[in-house]
Amino acid sequence: MSIIQASHDSLPYVDADISAAERASAIKAIESELAMEHETAQHPSLPELRHARFSEMFERELARKADGLPWEGGIDTGRYEALDPPQTHPTSDEDQPQVLDGWRDVLRKAYTSSSHLETRLGNLALLEEFGKNAWLIGNAQMENILRRLEMELARVREQTHEVNKARKTSQESARGELEALDDGWRRGVGRVIEVEVAAEALRRDILERRRDQAARESA
Repeated sequence: MSIIQASHDSLPYVDADISAAERASAIKAIESELAMEHETAQHPSLPELRHARFSEMFERELARKADGLPWEGGIDTGRYEALDPPQTHPTSDEDQPQVLDGWRDVLRKAYTSSSHLETRLGNLALLEEFGKNAWLIGNAQMENILRRLEMELARVREQTHEVNKARKTSQESARGELEALDDGWRRGVGRVIEVEVAAEALRRDILERRRDQAARESA
């Protein structure tokens, strides 16, 4: 549904096209009445845009992009690399407790990496088994959506064609009547102008006669 409910009378199949100078003059007159912000301001019938709320991390990234700063940080890939265990000796657990803590840290990271790799292997196995069918189904759904949109576009184009055809037929059938009315209006305006010219000439003639009569009486 159109936002602006307005009707513009137009007879494109009857009226003669305007000249380039007339078109430029009309465009200039229209632009002179438009507000300065008409190209950027929203139409008053449109609802106001909701203020976007992003997370703090997203806000920082937007600020970085706005400032043109280079990318920093990212995913730490070190957790997926092979870990070197700390050097030990037979009495290191008693002599150097930090070595035992180092081993625990290495084992914890190794468990994390192993769980991640196991999950990736499971996802790859699922992708290998079902990925092709899911991709084909997705393509089929997109093709159905595209087909429906193309059918809707064809229907709208056909309706537009029918509307233009009906408008042309209506205007062509009324061309003779419109031209007769236009000719009658022009002849009527011409007669009105002739009457006004004759009345003005008569008024001046009366004034001239009165001046002459007044001049004779004063003499």
